Amino acid sequence: MTDFLPIPREVEILGAYYPPILVTAILASVAMVMTTNWLNRRRLFRYAYFPNLMMLAMFAIYSVIIGTFLVPS
Repeated sequence: MTDFLPIPREVEILGAYYPPILVTAILASVAMVMTTNWLNRRRLFRYAYFPNLMMLAMFAIYSVIIGTFLVPS
C-alpha cells in the first residue's frame, strides 16, 4: 500500500536540507532579474505594455523550466 506514496525529496546545500520548490523559486528569481537587466540594458523592456506582468510571466516560465530539468523532485 505504501508503494504508491511519493517519496519526499529534499535538496541538500552545505549541510542544510531545503524543499525543491524553494530552490526552484530562488533560481527562477535570479534568472528573471538577469533577463530583466539584460532587456533594460538594450532598452527593449520599455516596449512591454505592463512590465510587472511580464516579469511575473518570466518567473513562471523559468520556474517550470528549472523545476523540470534542474531540480530533482
